[in-house]
Amino acid sequence: MTITNQQVKLLMRKLKKYPQETAAAKAGMDVKTARKYIKSGQLPSEMQLPHTWATRKNVFEQHWGDLEVMLQASPRLQAKTLLTWLMKKYPEQYQQKHLRTLQRRIRDWRAEKGASQAAIFRQDIKPSKQSQSDYTCMNELNITIHGQRFKHLLFHFILPYSRWESVSLCFSESFDTLVLGYEKAVWELGCVAPEHRTDNLTAATQAMGSRREFTERWQQFMAHYAVTPTTNNPGVSHENGSIEKSHDTLKNAIDQELLLRGSRDFLTQQDYLDFIQQIVAGRNKQRQDRLLVEIEHLKELPDQKWHSPVVIRSRVSSGSVMQILNVPYTVPTRLIHYTLTAYVYPDEIILFYGNKKLQTMPRAKADSLAGINYRHIIDSLVRKPSAFANYQYHEALFPRFCFKKAYDALRDHAPANADAYYLKLLQLAKLHSEQEVAEALELLLEEQQLPKPDEVKALIDAYAKARQQVYIHQPSAADYDSLLTSTYGKGAH
Repeated sequence: MTITNQQVKLLMRKLKKYPQETAAAKAGMDVKTARKYIKSGQLPSEMQLPHTWATRKNVFEQHWGDLEVMLQASPRLQAKTLLTWLMKKYPEQYQQKHLRTLQRRIRDWRAEKGASQAAIFRQDIKPSKQSQSDYTCMNELNITIHGQRFKHLLFHFILPYSRWESVSLCFSESFDTLVLGYEKAVWELGCVAPEHRTDNLTAATQAMGSRREFTERWQQFMAHYAVTPTTNNPGVSHENGSIEKSHDTLKNAIDQELLLRGSRDFLTQQDYLDFIQQIVAGRNKQRQDRLLVEIEHLKELPDQKWHSPVVIRSRVSSGSVMQILNVPYTVPTRLIHYTLTAYVYPDEIILFYGNKKLQTMPRAKADSLAGINYRHIIDSLVRKPSAFANYQYHEALFPRFCFKKAYDALRDHAPANADAYYLKLLQLAKLHSEQEVAEALELLLEEQQLPKPDEVKALIDAYAKARQQVYIHQPSAADYDSLLTSTYGKGAH
């Protein structure tokens, strides 16, 4: 009969009033058993011996020595790997069913003889002390823009206490993207933390002998916000543990939303950015309580942002192209031979003639032709189609993949007029919409029809006419008569 701790406790209470025999009976045990617990002064749970003997044969006993040597040499070896090795070497002795047993044996061995592991020390993070930022590569999520692989980074900013975050799309770890990402974050937040922690980015630090120090520009930027810059020790990324962990959770959240969306392709870069910003906004909404605690103690923003533009004066060439920081940009042909002033910001360029603002355009990456806008020059090219084949920026005049496919089809089946036809297609895209022309091209190519300008224009006109027609279905009175004569109708009367 198994005696419980409760029975022994009851026995001890009854002994205060009754003899041993009576107390034992009231506690539900034999008197000899009662004397054993009275004499030992221990509870049943304390008197149980640990289970130290084996109940079945150890199938790995013969070769455990070999496995132990391998584990000591390579502590990261997994049970599945070792069992595969055993099955290859001793196929008659080991099978897949032994995996769980081997996993338990290795787990027990590591508890007794395994290598030391790095301890993780939970931090007592104080509100309003610090903000952190870093870049994270997004290529593993396989994002595409209109079917083309989209390689990019996210600049990621967080407040470690409340976990409030902000992200910016970028393509390099440059000083401009660092400044732009930080300013976007703090002006969204409406205040700044007194300290900001970055990794040892070349955008913010420079090598000084055996150590790295902050660049003068980064110190000036931080001073504008009255913020103290700090960084982790070189090669010790876990000192920025809050931002590193947030990278993982953010990318996982984006990946999950992409799975729900059912596609990783976006029509434009802005559509993708809007998708990410909605995810970030949803995550921040769950952090409002802690953010309200933190924001009470953050510092006020200065009266204006820090980053000032790079100002460049550039003359527009006879091809309606101007060079800005060694990157070509087109402008309307009316500006040929004019000298314009460009205010170059990290993400955009604003053009002025005198004090007149002419246009704002996205800043293109270095070694990119994204600044060539076919809408600026297409009318001139249509008048000189022979200039297209060897045009210096020929490849920049295919705004979508279907345009390139259309041009190739024209060259294969109408080589004499291919350039003229294609330029008229681009002109249609300017006059109507690039999306409408792209849809017409894809339809004609799918039907294996030559995408000539007249056929594309006919489809665009047909689409426009179909959109203008509104058809209202006129119900038949006979339908109501049949309803009234039905069983249901009779029941209604």
